[in-house]
Amino acid sequence: MPSSTIDYVPSPRRAAAIVAAKTTAELSRRLRFGGGTALPGLVAERLDPGIVPALASRLGQGNVLVTGTNGKTTTSRLLRSIVEAAGLAPVANREGSNMMRGVAAALAEAADWNGRIDRPKKRIGIFEVDEATMPLVARAVRPRAITFTNLFRDQLDRYGEVETVATIWREAVSTLPEDVTLALNADDPAVAALREHARGQVVLYGLDDVAQATGEIEHAADARWCTKCGAELEYDAVFYGHIGHWRCLSCGNARPTPDVRVTAIEQTAHGPRLTISGSELKVNVHLGQPGTYNVYNALAAAATASALGFGSSAIGPGLLNATAAFGRQEIFTIDGRDVHVILAKNPAGLNQVLRTLPDDELNLALFLNDDIADGRDISWIWDVDFELLAGRVRSVNASGRRARDMALRLKYAGIPEKPGVANDIATALRKAIKLTPEDGALYAIPTYTAMLEVRNVLGKWAGRGKFWEGDAK
Repeated sequence: MPSSTIDYVPSPRRAAAIVAAKTTAELSRRLRFGGGTALPGLVAERLDPGIVPALASRLGQGNVLVTGTNGKTTTSRLLRSIVEAAGLAPVANREGSNMMRGVAAALAEAADWNGRIDRPKKRIGIFEVDEATMPLVARAVRPRAITFTNLFRDQLDRYGEVETVATIWREAVSTLPEDVTLALNADDPAVAALREHARGQVVLYGLDDVAQATGEIEHAADARWCTKCGAELEYDAVFYGHIGHWRCLSCGNARPTPDVRVTAIEQTAHGPRLTISGSELKVNVHLGQPGTYNVYNALAAAATASALGFGSSAIGPGLLNATAAFGRQEIFTIDGRDVHVILAKNPAGLNQVLRTLPDDELNLALFLNDDIADGRDISWIWDVDFELLAGRVRSVNASGRRARDMALRLKYAGIPEKPGVANDIATALRKAIKLTPEDGALYAIPTYTAMLEVRNVLGKWAGRGKFWEGDAK
């Protein structure tokens, strides 16, 4: 059931926090510090530590959290599109600031100066949240549902090994109220194991069409051992990384039967056509974003929406009409070339990006940063299967703060073309576009902080505006 709102009591402190947050966001955008995604939330929380639970309780349709290593932003965007198709008005941290400060900024933006939110009965919070921050946000917003996408290595210098995050999730799930529904990826052993710790309803989702399987587990897989007995898992089908149909021959632990599943995939030049099925759900939809990982994002959004009570009439149009999240397979036309921007921030994600690239001769620009939001340790690039590109590259450029590290990795991958190296992102983009034939395509693949700059440079050149300006609904 949707959460109920509490009676609102005007507070001078809350009013000051909201005004300060809105002012900070506007100044950040005007001064080009970014989309006003984090600092406004920090300001709001400093002035009013209770602002998140107070404003979250004003959303009449409750709150949903989306967490996991990969796919948070796209899954959240697809889910927003679904609830909009159902006539609701989501409140969300659209720009991807997924710590508590991002949630605070989104809620402050949605409120008027004294904390009131218009159309409260139509409002639903959909917040993507950092894996380690999820328990804190869950305590603050008391969600109706939490969606877990997957668990892979990511920013080892910050999180430690994947088991660290898995432990945080298990402890958090075991303390959630019974009215919180979990949407879990049945094909990820670490995520599926959370069902044993849940106190409330669990909705499992998974991919049943084994024709999409790769046939072998990738060396960069991160959950190869049974969560119950520690024995190595066997796979009947592998879709990517360690995601697939898994089982333990030692103790009998195995992939659970999904409640919501993709039963058929037809690959087309413009993205896959999916059949998504559940006990009260049947959706046939053309997904505009290629790649098996995007099939899982759509499936996660559909499973979550179904658990919230939305039917095929909203899920189908919502998935069909959703556009790419900023920096996630966006396309810009620059000087007659299509520039595809595809975020990749860890081995599993970048391996999937490489597998979705066309078989034609490729024009590539790779951007590697090592800011805190990227992870200081960039050794993960040596676990990426860049060898897949050998013999397929027409031109390649490396950029970002660790451009030379990327160029070295490409050399050892057996790519004979000597990459251009430029630390300045705009310079590298100009060169990469010039090397791309007219009417051709350039694939720009950045890490997170590099993506923000790549996106803004291309947006300016294409006359599209900043990323926050294109998603302000």
